[in-house]
Amino acid sequence: MSPRGGAGEPGTRVLGAEAPDVVEEAGTAKFATFLEITGAKGYVVHLSNAKALREAVEAKLRGVDISVEAVIPHLVLDKSYAQRPDFEGAKYVMSPPLRTVEDQRALWRGLARGLVDTVGTDHAPFDVEQKAMGREAFTQIPNGMPAIEDRVNLLYTYGVSRGDLTLERFVEVASTNAAKLFGLYPRKGTIAVGSDADIVVYDPTYRGAISAQTHKMNVDYSAFEGMEIDGRPSVVTVRGEVAVRDGEFVGDPGRGRLLRRKPLRG
Repeated sequence: MSPRGGAGEPGTRVLGAEAPDVVEEAGTAKFATFLEITGAKGYVVHLSNAKALREAVEAKLRGVDISVEAVIPHLVLDKSYAQRPDFEGAKYVMSPPLRTVEDQRALWRGLARGLVDTVGTDHAPFDVEQKAMGREAFTQIPNGMPAIEDRVNLLYTYGVSRGDLTLERFVEVASTNAAKLFGLYPRKGTIAVGSDADIVVYDPTYRGAISAQTHKMNVDYSAFEGMEIDGRPSVVTVRGEVAVRDGEFVGDPGRGRLLRRKPLRG
């Protein structure tokens, strides 16, 4: 494929053709087959479309130990963002690429029905200047977009407040399931005696909008610029100490701790 699209269109207009949904579908099917043959556990990251999800679900139904992660950009952004003119679309280049609105609906249904296990971000905070490295050759655009700060608020807003996720399912896909899958449960992912006191007090009455002018991430644009949010964390504790209050970090930057997780067993 040439670095630019047809008839002088930027390569971002045709980016999805380089990684079509059928390729992801085939890759998911092959991965599931390897898991089935070996009896291993598997985790599909960044699953982005209905066809690939169907392969993962069919594998689950066969007894394959396969789990699925979706990322927040694939849930709230569709491929039209990456097709914006004047190189604006470069901000939305990621792998797999943004898909169709129908694919978004399939992922939301999968989350609500327990077929998608976790929601991540694939946080990649390249700034506008770095994205511009692909101005003449879209294959040089750094893949990914900043998302870590907005994951929970977008998931709550468009999953719970304006969608079909229950609060219980929201907590599972945002926290508990990841802790279980990666050997950190029950130290993480639950509120219980003996667990770390990592607690989020969420305010569902807050109303606001996402903007690069107000976010805390060290990047000069927001992939979700102008999107409304219905709620935000009011207090966040880390191991029992307050780290965030009303959107501002008030904790000790040195309290982070690397955790050694337990090995997963079949």
